[in-house]
Amino acid sequence: MAGEIPDLEVQVRAGTGKGAAREARRNGMVPGVVYGGEAEPQAIQIPFNVLLKRLKQGRFLATLFNMKIEGQEDVRVICRSVQRDVVKDLPTHVDFMRLRRASKINLYIPVEYINHEECPGLKRGGVLTEVRPEVELVVTAGDIPEKIVIDLAGRKIGDTIHISDAQLPEGVKPTIDRDFVIANIQAPAGLGGSSDDEEEEAAAEE
Repeated sequence: MAGEIPDLEVQVRAGTGKGAAREARRNGMVPGVVYGGEAEPQAIQIPFNVLLKRLKQGRFLATLFNMKIEGQEDVRVICRSVQRDVVKDLPTHVDFMRLRRASKINLYIPVEYINHEECPGLKRGGVLTEVRPEVELVVTAGDIPEKIVIDLAGRKIGDTIHISDAQLPEGVKPTIDRDFVIANIQAPAGLGGSSDDEEEEAAAEE
């Protein structure tokens, strides 16, 4: 399971339409709507500074949030749209979609590498280059993996690590169909190309 899902505190917005939205903005709020699931759409508002901070952190449209509204049960949501001012590029409206635990969503999951000490390529001074520190996966809202684990044991200089090298949980799959590169182990500066036999001999000597 993923780590703690971040909370997102919002307020119920009184009234709908352009007039209510303008009033929310005058009060330092960004108007929005929560829809989907088995409930009716609900008008909400979020403090402008809170939303702007979240947007600057990145991945806002690919992050699962635990939405908290006073007097209501928490609900898991994902942002589906952020409208911005065409001149200032600041958020003016935001839409969220409610998710059931069985809902399928796209999320970026971080990649973690293990067994560095058992990697001949790194022991010889090679450099692990992370092409994709995060991978976009199709996951179930109620069972989100915390990370993707890649085992570096036995990896040599020049090896390329693909998504197929990761053991993905059941029901989880990449959004990209092809077997794309996640990372590679590059030779240290000045070493140049070496054969696998040379790497094995060097590892055996250590």
